[in-house]
Amino acid sequence: MPGTSDTRRLVDAQDEDDEILGTEGSFVPAFRPQDHQADEQCLMERQQDEVVLVSNEPASGRLFTYLVFYLLGIGTMTPWNFFVTAEDYWKYKFRNASINNTDLDDGLTPLQKSFTCDLTLTATISGTTFLLLNAIYGHHVSLRTKMLGTLWMILILFGVTTSFVEINTDTWQEQFFLITLIIVVLLNISAATMSGALYGVAGLFPSEFMTAVVSGQALGGILTALAFILVLAFDTGPNTTAFIFFIVGGVLILLCIVCYIILARQPFFRYYLEGGDKYNVIRAVPSHNRNERTEPMPLEPILRQVMSKIYMHAITLALLYTTSMSVYPAVTVLMQSEYGHSEWTDVYYLPVVNYLIFNCGDYFGRLFAGWLERPINQNTSLLFTVVRMAFVPFFLCSNSSEHSFLPVLVKHDYSFIAMMVMFALSNGYFTNILLIMAPKSVKQHEKELASSIMAAALSCGMAVGSLLSLVFVQML
Repeated sequence: MPGTSDTRRLVDAQDEDDEILGTEGSFVPAFRPQDHQADEQCLMERQQDEVVLVSNEPASGRLFTYLVFYLLGIGTMTPWNFFVTAEDYWKYKFRNASINNTDLDDGLTPLQKSFTCDLTLTATISGTTFLLLNAIYGHHVSLRTKMLGTLWMILILFGVTTSFVEINTDTWQEQFFLITLIIVVLLNISAATMSGALYGVAGLFPSEFMTAVVSGQALGGILTALAFILVLAFDTGPNTTAFIFFIVGGVLILLCIVCYIILARQPFFRYYLEGGDKYNVIRAVPSHNRNERTEPMPLEPILRQVMSKIYMHAITLALLYTTSMSVYPAVTVLMQSEYGHSEWTDVYYLPVVNYLIFNCGDYFGRLFAGWLERPINQNTSLLFTVVRMAFVPFFLCSNSSEHSFLPVLVKHDYSFIAMMVMFALSNGYFTNILLIMAPKSVKQHEKELASSIMAAALSCGMAVGSLLSLVFVQML
């Protein structure tokens, strides 16, 4: 019968299923029980994965990049140093033109008295503001704009300033005063933006390139001090001195522009600009997942996260420069030799001891830090920076004719020079240490922002220190 045949086939099929699954009525679990032995084996294989630093650094271009970073470090400070050092030129421009008086320090006019203070104030406010803005919003602007755009702006401003040397401004001194301050604001905005970008880029490279930038800045101070001493030796007029300073500053900026354009095309520079050396994970068991992503997705640095990692470095750097700028150069420039009047004490003592020795000490301190890279611990750097503040009362009590309230405790030249050397060495050393260690404390995509934040912290320290120096000068 057909029905009986169909029923028999169904029963036979059920018997075959029972043989496969087990006995009749056996339970088949919905989930496979955990195999702990297999999980342990997988964990062991995962632990055997190896993280390897893969470097595809181009074989050539390292030395050229290092030298250009050095040059750019010089270019960030030297033009402005030349601008400030031409003090006799500004006194000449704002002298009392109605009388024929060759002594620029005799009977200072209101413009002469206020120029240095106004110059420092406008420069500090504009520079610090744009360093902070660069740290927060700088990643939205292309590196080419921040570097070449600002360098071209500085070159144009120096061209305008140089042209005024040969122009008679005696009949419109107030307008020239205002124009000069506008130039100062634009110059410091450009220099601050360029400096912040340079610190950020240097943070992407190995630590010796940050050393090149900060050492270049200190070397620029040495060059300015030497130029100032040469001017004193040859006794050139204020207009000639200013013309030489401004021309040299302009040529230096032009050289920076040309070298950076060449640098931007170098494979070595582009390699580190795009991330540099990368870590790859070599798995103990190769993955067979074809959809597994091998290239990391680009990450955007978050300001709050970066600050949480480097805030101690930033605070220490700001404190370091608050201490330095509170007495140098506003207080130290008032110190005088213990010996009587002579060409050394009257002409060369101040430029050599206050400017040349400090800048040389600052320079060698940065070099030593680049070689040693110690201390690594940020708390140790903070401790040394706090201890370094002990120099301040000794500088305030050094030999000077300006003392009205404080006693003179440091009476000898050798004591003052020794303090200046130690003060300068420690300033340069911890500047470089902090600028090197901050980028090492963050991830690769956060390094540029971290270095920009450190540049802003440095500028904030300089601003606070400059304000403190006004108080300290009145305390003398």
